Amino acid sequence: METYRVRPTQVHPGDDDTAAASPASAWRVRVRMDDRTGTLARIAIRLADLECNILGLSVLPVPGGVLDEIVLRPATGLPRQLLIDAIREEGCECSAIVDADLTELVDPAAATLTAAKLAVEEPNGLAEVLRGVLAADLVTKVPSIEANPARTEGGHRAVFPVGDGTAFVARRRWSPFVELELSRALALIRLMTAVRDNVTGPIVLDRPDGAAVVLRKGVPGDAEAVSALHQRCSMTTLFHRYHTGLRTVPRRWLHRLLMPPRGVSLLAVCGREVIGLGQLIPAADGGAAEVSLLVEDSWQRQGIGAALLARLAVLATAKGVRELTAVCLPGDDSLFRTAARVGLRPERVPGDSGNLRFRLADTRV
Repeated sequence: METYRVRPTQVHPGDDDTAAASPASAWRVRVRMDDRTGTLARIAIRLADLECNILGLSVLPVPGGVLDEIVLRPATGLPRQLLIDAIREEGCECSAIVDADLTELVDPAAATLTAAKLAVEEPNGLAEVLRGVLAADLVTKVPSIEANPARTEGGHRAVFPVGDGTAFVARRRWSPFVELELSRALALIRLMTAVRDNVTGPIVLDRPDGAAVVLRKGVPGDAEAVSALHQRCSMTTLFHRYHTGLRTVPRRWLHRLLMPPRGVSLLAVCGREVIGLGQLIPAADGGAAEVSLLVEDSWQRQGIGAALLARLAVLATAKGVRELTAVCLPGDDSLFRTAARVGLRPERVPGDSGNLRFRLADTRV
């Protein structure tokens, strides 16, 4: 239940706590214990003996046991070290005691939904929302190259890649992060990525000429417009897409183009005309997917292919795809240049003349 704001006052086992600690309305106490029947009950009895009132409890699984986070109202004048000693006498470890803010003592599910709402309403404030979700001392956003995810500082530092070339770095002195906390933060970041990318809806391209070009998923009702697109394309353009002397698209192909097996079609639409078509077809294992592009001749070299490919990469990432592949003719480097332009870092497949692959950014922790 990560719903309490951390204040600077902290006590760790071994700290000097000679007098009654500074008054606080509530404490957050983290207790590391073996997952054995009756352990928590004995801790609760000890707290009752010390006249502490338990206000909230959260159980965080950790390797080899559990980490119980107890929010309590301490007895007036209770030294924190006395509480630490009582917990230790029950064979458990008190990793930290910090002040908690009772104004944020709310249901965990409500707190999580509230955090998501705040993040959606103010995307630029995601770092502060993450700080609350993690009960962290500090969360900063830095370029990915500066994040250094291998530096964990004993669990007191965590890195969350965002997928746009940046990462959030969280730090917390009073207690190491545990896996459940990191999973919550990662889920929030993935939610915000989905909101940012709008993977289910159309997007409008920002074009300097003011032309309204929309990228959206294809549906069976687009069959006539896609057929007309092929009719307007030159033989050279069609040959580069299909690698055969195709001039018109057989009717039986249209549905497959718009609704590829396991995949998705993406259309570039201007007015009522389809001016570009992209396809994303995942492999059976879902780890990779093949992409293909077709752009009407009069719209080529205007960024339509780049926009389609970039959007297909977003859709692929949302599906958990980690690598894109493309089948190209020998000597045709147009897709290579397009991929490089949108930052996909294309590589030529060894032994396959002209074929490409693009590794997508992995946003998992």
